[in-house]
Amino acid sequence: MAYVIDPPKCPALPVRGSGDLFPVHRIYCVGRNYAAHTIEMGYDPDKEPPFFFQKNPDNLLIGQDFPYPPASGNVHFEIELAVALKSGGAGISIGDSLSHIYGYAVALDMTRRDLQGEAKKAGRPWEVGKAFEHSAPCGALVPASEIGHPAAGTIWLDVDGTRRQEGDLDQMIWKIPELISTLSGLFTLAPGDLILTGTPAGVGPVTRGNRLHGGVEGVGELDVMVV
Repeated sequence: MAYVIDPPKCPALPVRGSGDLFPVHRIYCVGRNYAAHTIEMGYDPDKEPPFFFQKNPDNLLIGQDFPYPPASGNVHFEIELAVALKSGGAGISIGDSLSHIYGYAVALDMTRRDLQGEAKKAGRPWEVGKAFEHSAPCGALVPASEIGHPAAGTIWLDVDGTRRQEGDLDQMIWKIPELISTLSGLFTLAPGDLILTGTPAGVGPVTRGNRLHGGVEGVGELDVMVV
């Protein structure tokens, strides 16, 4: 049997220091996982369990400029630590969660904030605000076998050389093992899944010509131009 159309190319992330690629299966994102960002978005960080939304694997943007998307006049940056899974399953315990991780990367959750806001007000899904083309710029993966499992360290983003976001991984409301365990109670996780773990305070809009330069201590840096 043959495919009736050519199958799409599998999205993949480069692995730092090698010629290898990490195939991406799904992208899960956690919302409002840093208290200061939760407050700046108008919510109480003490009242919510973790919640999740998805981007599409082909939303990844690797080593290219970020094209300002259509249908929006208010696109925001959100710097995040990405977690890449080498194995998965359902009902993963917190204690076993880290054993499923292949590595880590620096990512941006680009957001059409105006469209997301309209969807929120109407009680509709967020895909138009979150899962548009090129909305997930991401750097190379660094294997956990090389750097361990970062639980603390600065996460930051500069826009045109000015610091706009800065926090620490230890400020996550829900830590990485808790996120994996909770997600695995909602979905059957699989090898190739990415989890974007939330963003610190300071999110804001971009315009064409902005340079976004950010990083996570001990993991790496990401440099993206808005065009």
